[in-house]
Amino acid sequence: MLGFLSRAGKLVYHTVTESVTTETVIEAFDKLVAQKDPDTFAVVVLDNASMHRSKAFKRKLLEWMSHRVHLVYLSTYSPELNLIEILWRQMKYAWLPLSAYLSFNRLSDEIHRLLGSYGTDNVITFA
Repeated sequence: MLGFLSRAGKLVYHTVTESVTTETVIEAFDKLVAQKDPDTFAVVVLDNASMHRSKAFKRKLLEWMSHRVHLVYLSTYSPELNLIEILWRQMKYAWLPLSAYLSFNRLSDEIHRLLGSYGTDNVITFA
């Protein structure tokens, strides 16, 4: 699960069932760019995962910047500064029922339910 969360509460997410790779992250960024208002400037905060620093990822930077998407890398070991990490933690420890962990399919269904209802049933506010 990869996601982008604005301070205004807009969530754009990308889910996969296989391991997250550089290609997966690039797909998620391309999805963000496609859904973003072309007149809006977006700042994306990233951790220092190897997939965020790969050659393939770096080759896409100019394209994303041409769509007014700018990337900022966090200091090492500071996930508390990344809004999406706060959302993932809230989902994992507060919103997901324990029964979600009974099977992969159930977990997947519950995650999609939570993501799909974000902003109406569940929300995090950053005041």
